[in-house]
Amino acid sequence: MQKKPKYTLALLPLLLSAALVSGCGPKPAETNVSEPASQQQQVDVNERANQLFERIFNERVQRSPILQTSLGIKDDYDKWQDLSDSAFAAELVQTREHLLLLATIDPAELDAQTRLSYQLMQQQLQDMLTDAEWRLYSYPVNQMYGVHSQVPSVLINQHKISDISDAKAYIARLNAVPKLFEQLKKQLKQRADVGIIVPKFVFPHLKSASENLLQGAPFTEEGDSTLLSDFTSKVTALNLPAAEQKLLLDEAKVALLTSVGPAYQQLISYLGELEKLAGTDDGVWRFEKGAAFYQNRLNRMTTTDMDAATIHQLGLDDVARIHKEMQAIMQQVGFAGNLAEFFVFMREAPQFYYPETAEGKAAYLAEATALIDNMRTRLDELFIVQPKAPMIVKAVEPFREASAGKAFYQRPSMDGSRPGIYYANLYQMSSMPIYQMEALAYHEGIPGHHMQLAIAQELEGIPKFRRFGGFTAYIEGWGLYSELVPKEIGLYQDPYSDFGRLAMELWRAARLVVDTGIHAKGWTREQAIQYLMDNTPNPENDAIKAIERYIVMPGQATAYKVGMMKLLELRQHAKEQLGEQFDIREFHQVVLANGAVPLDVLEQLVNDYIRERSTPNAS
Repeated sequence: MQKKPKYTLALLPLLLSAALVSGCGPKPAETNVSEPASQQQQVDVNERANQLFERIFNERVQRSPILQTSLGIKDDYDKWQDLSDSAFAAELVQTREHLLLLATIDPAELDAQTRLSYQLMQQQLQDMLTDAEWRLYSYPVNQMYGVHSQVPSVLINQHKISDISDAKAYIARLNAVPKLFEQLKKQLKQRADVGIIVPKFVFPHLKSASENLLQGAPFTEEGDSTLLSDFTSKVTALNLPAAEQKLLLDEAKVALLTSVGPAYQQLISYLGELEKLAGTDDGVWRFEKGAAFYQNRLNRMTTTDMDAATIHQLGLDDVARIHKEMQAIMQQVGFAGNLAEFFVFMREAPQFYYPETAEGKAAYLAEATALIDNMRTRLDELFIVQPKAPMIVKAVEPFREASAGKAFYQRPSMDGSRPGIYYANLYQMSSMPIYQMEALAYHEGIPGHHMQLAIAQELEGIPKFRRFGGFTAYIEGWGLYSELVPKEIGLYQDPYSDFGRLAMELWRAARLVVDTGIHAKGWTREQAIQYLMDNTPNPENDAIKAIERYIVMPGQATAYKVGMMKLLELRQHAKEQLGEQFDIREFHQVVLANGAVPLDVLEQLVNDYIRERSTPNAS
């Protein structure tokens, strides 16, 4: 499928996760005084290495208030990220120091598991230094994510208020928004000075998302604003004396009026200035060194060294294969017409959509929950270890549903106070067909992201940077693989639902084509949208939002299919090598038992399992 990959760690592990500073790392190995000196020495070096991994991880976490909050840590509960150049420079200094510390350990002296940790940590730190060259090649605000939407998202979804100090920290964060946005504007200007501005189509999304936060009290008279409503509900739940509660609410209103409101208004004004400079060329090929930047992104996202041309052709070939499987289902249901006509039917037939009403949205959430609950009853057939953390299904909040993706997952907090969440975007029910519901629930929930990410967090005996780390090809490859696995145990009984599964897979195959088309071949936004419309059954709004996502997140969309293909390749290899000894539960254990890893490391782990399982008398 690919050339020999060089494993490269995406920055997601350290940018989107956090760790408790004490008490939950791998336990130091116990030293037995009767052990030979060489064995005791190995125990000592393994312990020292694991302590160093924890130190590196925790020191990075200490630099990041948002990472702390994401997993329920309240050390810097009243702060935002430091977006300044000096903070970035200090981070690079710290990264170099961490590499020097790592170099004091000889990996040859480590046991296998600790040596793997060493390998992953070293590559992660080296990648961070390499990626510093491309620091400005990003869009700090866009329709998918950004500082402007991070503020309400963190406060609403992650900033819990358990006592007055938490409420005070919430208010402090409201008052800190102006400084955060001043830093953001400086970062945007630096990028604009070198010609890196988000494409013009993004700006209406940014303006809308920002203006939505300023609707309602204390900004307008039409009900409470999103943030005031959130703060009020959380403080009310504390059951404080009326006077204390009123004081907190009044402080929050003042912070919203004097800090949050002006900061967003000024940001909106500055974005208006940038919009005048923005162009309609969408791919990163337009940047100086754009081709090299895109190759770097492909390396990180796929954890392979495949180039854009290879990935583009991989996508074209897979689209053709899936079309053939869809034609078989089309014949099964007795549709008279060609595949393109069948796509139109699947897009437009009312039977495939819940109504655009509150009742329709509630019905969707209830059915998605039922699908996941049913899948839970089948997990013993597929898995040895199952996640302890609970998971819920939730609609994307109104303030971000217009621009957010179709569905996504938020991992549970480390302390168990927040469950894993499968977010379904019900902004337009016409974009959430019933026939895709089953595959979507399996991907985002169980046995998909919740299964993999929650199990990874709960692993024992490996460092936190691996438990909370992430490689997009592994994580999203597992999610896409998890859409297929339920079919193999008899689910997707409705042929239309099975078509939906193929439609989801087709969507990921088409991503290989359009992502590389946009960023390496100079495709326009409209050209890429038309490709999706011609080759998938998804509605036009899906195609528009998807292409706009791929434009602002170059390379990310290629990870899904590359990861799934590798998982299927490794599973087939294990089946061929082990024959009757092959056990799907054991295979999944091998895949999940080490946290997220690059695809070539996963291949080595599977090969190690095959070799051990093939050994005579292996249990």
